[in-house]
Amino acid sequence: MNKKKKNARRYQKKVKLSRANKKTRWAPIWIVFKKLGMGKKVHPSALTTSRRSWKRTKLKIKPRRQAKKHLG
Repeated sequence: MNKKKKNARRYQKKVKLSRANKKTRWAPIWIVFKKLGMGKKVHPSALTTSRRSWKRTKLKIKPRRQAKKHLG
């Protein structure tokens, strides 16, 4: 396998990881004020819909084609 193909696979994986990383963020603080009012003290993570943890759930990202292991 040449170097360009390897780098392309790594790049695809990094793109998917960066996209998933955006889903781990908490809601902005102004969302809390807008939804619940100025007097409420609620953590912004309570209002995020999709939560993801690097420890708890894995993304199961694979390259499109994997090298055949029996070929060496």
